[in-house]
Amino acid sequence: MKRIQYIAIVFVLMIAASCKKTFLDTAPPDQVSEASFYQTTTQFRQALASTYVTLRAVFNEDFYMTEMRSDNTDYDYYPVNVGTAYLARYQLHDWNDDANNSYLDDEYRYFYVGIARCNTILDHLQDPNQVDAADKSEIQGEAELLRALYYFRAVRYFGGVPLSLHEVTTSAEAYLPRASADDVYKQIIADATDAIAKLPVVTFTKGAQTGAATKGAATMLLADVYMTQKNYAAAETLLKTLSGMGYSLLPTYASVFSTANKNSVESIFEVQYTAGAAGGQQSNFIYLFLPRTTSTALITSNVVTNNTSTGGWNVPTQDLINAYEPGDTRLDASIGVAEGTYDASDNMTISAYKSIINYTPAAGKVGRPFDKKVLNPVTITNNTDDDWPIYRYADALLLLAEAQNEQGETGSALANLNTVRQRAFGNASHNITATDQVTLRADIAHERRVELAFENHRWFDLVRAGTAIQVMAAFATQIKLIHTYLTASSYDVEPYRLIYPIPFSQTSLNPQIKENPGYTF
Repeated sequence: MKRIQYIAIVFVLMIAASCKKTFLDTAPPDQVSEASFYQTTTQFRQALASTYVTLRAVFNEDFYMTEMRSDNTDYDYYPVNVGTAYLARYQLHDWNDDANNSYLDDEYRYFYVGIARCNTILDHLQDPNQVDAADKSEIQGEAELLRALYYFRAVRYFGGVPLSLHEVTTSAEAYLPRASADDVYKQIIADATDAIAKLPVVTFTKGAQTGAATKGAATMLLADVYMTQKNYAAAETLLKTLSGMGYSLLPTYASVFSTANKNSVESIFEVQYTAGAAGGQQSNFIYLFLPRTTSTALITSNVVTNNTSTGGWNVPTQDLINAYEPGDTRLDASIGVAEGTYDASDNMTISAYKSIINYTPAAGKVGRPFDKKVLNPVTITNNTDDDWPIYRYADALLLLAEAQNEQGETGSALANLNTVRQRAFGNASHNITATDQVTLRADIAHERRVELAFENHRWFDLVRAGTAIQVMAAFATQIKLIHTYLTASSYDVEPYRLIYPIPFSQTSLNPQIKENPGYTF
């Protein structure tokens, strides 16, 4: 009997050994799996596409945490609906931070979805595959640039975060402690530096710039990082190389935001959206930024759209409108006015679309300003073709002016600042002439505010300059006089709030992640 059992065991083991690569294989040969997928250039580029898709998820909500955190924009209060989603957005704008805020949770999660996808690509590029050296280098550069971008936003929002650099294959790899902000920045710099070496310079023939990461995008990102760290000399060196890559300003400011000029010579990096009946790749920012109404048709190319459940956000403040100088063409190109009347439910019936220049409401009407940069012709309701700019050349010129001014290079700083202003005013009559470093610093900050309004830079600029507390405390005094619905806890402008709380979902899931100092929940 024992002999029979022994023979049976040996037989089973022999079968198992002989079948190790056949019916016991967990990767079916007739189906695509991770084991068989990462082999060709086409497959790697398909995987890369998913990392770009995540950018849409991030920037669909990014303005709530940047522009609306600053003095640039406000929201239409909607007492009819103070549900969870509305309350979460109010909290971000009003400095009533909550670790349970769904938008904080979304952004944190999207960052790591993007990072995880980049990590998987970078790890599998090291495996045996059929990708030639040139393609492998470029794919690696794109993945590194995107990972650096996700980490750069994460560290500025939350401070030090877990530094995951490889595909997660075990539970231990999924539960990492927070790295220091310095260590996160070191990784960002390493990734961006390598991306610069590996990525191509874009050519500006029609259709050549597709939204894929380029040497220019990596250069701009790394310069932005160095500016954040106040390494002005390193930032200046990088920013000076962009003109040699072919970037330049478009002739008029308004043309920058036309969908006919997507990925233009002024575009360094932008999130790609595509309108279409199939859906899934379109943007809809204009409907978020217009007042709530049953019909946007007077403004949106006669296409009727009911945005009563989505509109009312990122409303230009009077403080921002007042910041534009007389004759600055950027005001009319950036801000429009929806005119009409409000009903008992705080929804507007739009009766006219007006210019912001010298605007006075018609008798019995109310004028509500909105971000006009994302207004382009539409043909499908709630479905637009507008990309979202992350970096453009005007931003680079103003960062360069800032870096030069901080190093005492006043003449060079003025030249770059005035290049941007001359397009805005149509000539050199409004050139800045200040040579005092402190005065010029304020002039550059003002220029960045009006040039880049609604593009999610204002908050980061205030923090980088060290003026966020001063500026936002003054703004809080103004806005509390305007909005009686603000609570006593609104605009608790304290230094620890320059970064957001770590979402509760993360601190509760991973005990190694501790909440940011100052926040108690």
